[in-house]
Amino acid sequence: MGIEAVIVLGIVAAVLLALMFTRIAADAIMVSALTALLVVPVPTDTGIKLGVLDPGQAIGGFASTGLATVAVLFVVVTGLRETGGIDWISARVLGRPQSMRTGMVRMTLPVAGMSAFLNNTPVVALMIPAVSDWCKRTGLSPSKFMLPLSYAAILGGTCSLIGTSTNLVVAGMVIDQVDPDQLDPIGMFDITWVGLPCVVVGLAFLLLLGPRLLPNRGSPASVMADPREYTLEMIVPEGSTLAGKTVEAAGLRNLPGCFLVEVEREGGVMAAMGPHTVLRAGDRLVFAGVVEAIKDLQALRGLTPATDQVFKLDSPRFRRRLFEAVVSRTSPAAGQTIRAGRFRNTYDAVVIAVAREGERLKGKLGDIELKPGDTLLLEADPGFADRHRNSRDFLLVSALEDSAPRRHARAPLAAVFLAGMVALAALGVLDMLAAALVAAGLMVVTRCCTITEARRSIDWSVLIVIGAALGLGEALRVSGAAAGIADVILGTVGQHPWMVLLAIYVITSLATEVITNNAAVVLVFPIAVDAATRMDVSLMPFVIAIMIGGSASFATPLGYQTNLMVYGPGGYRFADFLRVGIPMNVIIGITAVILAPLVFPF
Repeated sequence: MGIEAVIVLGIVAAVLLALMFTRIAADAIMVSALTALLVVPVPTDTGIKLGVLDPGQAIGGFASTGLATVAVLFVVVTGLRETGGIDWISARVLGRPQSMRTGMVRMTLPVAGMSAFLNNTPVVALMIPAVSDWCKRTGLSPSKFMLPLSYAAILGGTCSLIGTSTNLVVAGMVIDQVDPDQLDPIGMFDITWVGLPCVVVGLAFLLLLGPRLLPNRGSPASVMADPREYTLEMIVPEGSTLAGKTVEAAGLRNLPGCFLVEVEREGGVMAAMGPHTVLRAGDRLVFAGVVEAIKDLQALRGLTPATDQVFKLDSPRFRRRLFEAVVSRTSPAAGQTIRAGRFRNTYDAVVIAVAREGERLKGKLGDIELKPGDTLLLEADPGFADRHRNSRDFLLVSALEDSAPRRHARAPLAAVFLAGMVALAALGVLDMLAAALVAAGLMVVTRCCTITEARRSIDWSVLIVIGAALGLGEALRVSGAAAGIADVILGTVGQHPWMVLLAIYVITSLATEVITNNAAVVLVFPIAVDAATRMDVSLMPFVIAIMIGGSASFATPLGYQTNLMVYGPGGYRFADFLRVGIPMNVIIGITAVILAPLVFPF
């Protein structure tokens, strides 16, 4: 290996060490590495040049279709979230499991199944917010589920030719670079004979040892330890999907940070609400809970605020937000009931709930007499905070993040756009980026989400990490570092087909961990063809091993896009991937290397 390769390997080692042993943000580390690749002095025969990569190579990853697809998918997912589609997925698919292992089964099986036929990037993009909301409702830790979410999607992609772009890249190289007399084109389900057992083994490992190996970064419910307890009234409107369901079936029992106090029905009050109490249209439900739980109730499909004042505000409801405001001693609202004080007319805002020093307030919301120090949960247009931040009527005004009322009426539209995106991409009518752009555009045009929400939805740190990781992979390729490592490994295993197959798998897997999966298979494929030709054995076991080795990237967040996507939402550290991912790499590698020659003999 030349001096360039040594420099690149040193930078890669520094990146891995920084990710493992520091708390510096991953995007900052990756951009620093990319900068180093642009400016590090490299000795040459004619002197010294600056940089291993030229600027075009360094930023080429930011122009990749994969990165652009991830960015656009953030918008598609926002449309689903703002219409309540994510809530539906969370409730229907994930449910309310009784244990962590049950929850993992409910999550990983459908994810692996979908990823067998869909690009796993949109599957993970869709499921991240659903799993986050689900963990919040169930009190489970996201760090126990985000990594299995990525791993299940990766494993599912090994079950069919279209499960991941890596498989398609290898299949394309078989057609372009291999004599048809030596090997037939790869069929849709050729890889399934090895990929499906890998899925079974991998998911079994996650279910048996995942709960012990995965970190526990705390439950989202822990952030709800808020002394302010709001009293909120909601109503079951006519035609509600919750009418006729029991309290438990409606998901209103054991709410994290909130509980159902009583139900008012036909003038009577039912204070002892059992899990089997059946809800009816017109029921007024009184909840007590902290602000995060109250915010989630506002987004629940099938319930509306009991006060009709929310429908009398001037601004469209989908543009509104929730605010917290503390009543001051000089406020005209102090000493008056909400109704008598004509709060909506005075402030162009509607009181949704009231908190008073942990006291549970009784009676209808409009009849509550406000006192100085009461904290109000308000629904208003986005400009409310700016108008009243310095007002003497309120001691404090603050907006709540992600508090726009859900547009449930547009949920069918969002579902159609998502299904259309998946169908267009799966049938090959459009590539994934084009299909996602169409879906995202329709989400905005039909107001499933606003342009502002679409802009805010994009997680730039994820995109920066992905783009910089692609640049790092390009440096490993052009410097010869990746090829040098491959030559060293192959030179030590001799001419035994099983050992060479193992070496090919290990090279592919290692390369995938530090460069992109597609770059890894492109690098290793010609080595495999040459090795199979020299040993005069079938190339097919090597093709299958390369496909699975190129996908099975579990030990670092850099090797696979979905690992990078769950890095932040799961609150992970680099060591978490090593602890769970290295055993996963080993068992999947053993399974693939044993089965590939048995299914497709040398």
